Amino acid sequence: MPHVLILGGTTEARRLADALDPHVRVTSSLAGRVAAPRLPAGEVRIGGFGGAEGMADWIRGHAVSAVIDATHPFAETISFNAARAAATAHVPLLALRRPGWVRGAGDDWREVGDLAEAAECVRGAGRVFLTTGRMGLAAFAHVDDVDFLVRSVDAPEPPVPPRMEVLLDRGPFTLDGERAVLAEHGVDVLVTKDSGGAATSPKLVAAREAGIPVVVVRRPPVPDGVPVATTVESAVEWLHATVP
Repeated sequence: MPHVLILGGTTEARRLADALDPHVRVTSSLAGRVAAPRLPAGEVRIGGFGGAEGMADWIRGHAVSAVIDATHPFAETISFNAARAAATAHVPLLALRRPGWVRGAGDDWREVGDLAEAAECVRGAGRVFLTTGRMGLAAFAHVDDVDFLVRSVDAPEPPVPPRMEVLLDRGPFTLDGERAVLAEHGVDVLVTKDSGGAATSPKLVAAREAGIPVVVVRRPPVPDGVPVATTVESAVEWLHATVP
């Protein structure tokens, strides 16, 4: 029986685990950063591998036939570790990445390279809605002239911005809900990563309607030489063509 390792934690990863043939053994690996993650079908492991070498050892030790990196588009470290591990263990690797967002008419976007650049962009901006996840809040910890509204699945831990209000919530988010958040909290600027997908895109529409500028952090590139699928269906097709 072929054994597929899915590096998961995303909606696409869960859909992929559901979509694979029942005659394929599936193990989904989750980072363990969310206290109560939504678990996919099949076997699940939680926690790191110990770097690229540890992942390569796990792949060999569990007779993995192929690896599909369906992590968040900004999970740069695990993606590069996966590329090195797959090459070391001589197994095929695919990156499953939802398409990024596209600027539309009326959008007021400023694209930046990373969270540190985003932090400099919002200095003195009044009320800033941070939707970049709790793991990146350290980049904003030195910004003391902004009132941050931070949305996170779990409560953030220091270092965090000194002036911060937290909204504990998990997507998908509705357009009406995002309109309400922007209005009720008097948001002046929205900061987001280009994670793509429909689950968190309503905030962009709500910001456009309200004339609120958006700082968009560009996603890191996929490691060189790794093929990319943009849909679960194309990932399944790749697997069928790659693993007998």
